[in-house]
Amino acid sequence: MRSSELPRTLLEAIEPFLSHLRRERRMSENTALAYGGDLRALDAFLERRELSRELGALGKIELRAWMAELSQGRTARTLSRKLGSARALFRYLNRTGVLSENPAQSMKMPRLGRHLPLVVNPEVAARLVESPTETSNEAEALRDRAILELLYGSGLRVSELVGLDFEQLRIDVAQATVLGKGKKERIVPLGGPSIGALELYLARRDELAGSRGIDVRAVFVSCRGARLGVRRVQEMVQRYGALSAGRADLHPHALRHSCATHMLEGGADLRVIQDLLGHESVATTQRYTHVSLQHLSEVYDRAHPLGRLKAR
Repeated sequence: MRSSELPRTLLEAIEPFLSHLRRERRMSENTALAYGGDLRALDAFLERRELSRELGALGKIELRAWMAELSQGRTARTLSRKLGSARALFRYLNRTGVLSENPAQSMKMPRLGRHLPLVVNPEVAARLVESPTETSNEAEALRDRAILELLYGSGLRVSELVGLDFEQLRIDVAQATVLGKGKKERIVPLGGPSIGALELYLARRDELAGSRGIDVRAVFVSCRGARLGVRRVQEMVQRYGALSAGRADLHPHALRHSCATHMLEGGADLRVIQDLLGHESVATTQRYTHVSLQHLSEVYDRAHPLGRLKAR
């Protein structure tokens, strides 16, 4: 940045930072908006407390006061995310010469408890993916079945699924190219049930829009012919979860977690699962080993004589 363009206040620094996240870090719009919300909340806190909003005046004292106020009624995970947003901004300002140091760098992140992902057993997953056949609109039911098969069968993120275009789908070779976090492409395999469900859906896809126009690129469309949105898929998974398994807490990511956990329990290598899910680090994938060990412990308690004694 030229000296004339350097931001002087926190508020002035936010938009250039968000532009950097979108252009250079290739973060999604939702992620950039989350960073922006956190940083504007910090700015509002400084204004409310009548503290200086000049970048040069921001230090650990102000940040600790912000964390102390936020700690009332918020989880450690939320606090960690908000402090992480401030760290990322100050790191950017330090790198671009606006600040000589990062005042948040040495601050300790809130301690997070181990969070195990929501996973359903294979029987519940099977009932879930089969449940759309019970709906009255056949074309919509076929679409929903194909969506559930892909979420569970290939472990797709919901954003990857709704962003899927025809040019990315290769049913003939049983694979799809998806655009994951950071705009990184990866190839995912399609299982036999997913291919069968996709073929049935695509044969009836145009019926969803009726006489209205239909998005010619998007694989999954709504009854209005437009590309299906993330929120719509989230609501659909929740509805089928409640209908088929009495689980109103299900969400698309639970099917992704279940896919990974069931593969691990079936003998898949951790690195293979990492590649399938598109994790940057194998450490992210390793949390599924904790879920599998928890499952193993539960089976032991039910089946082994010593386990049954422990449960009494």
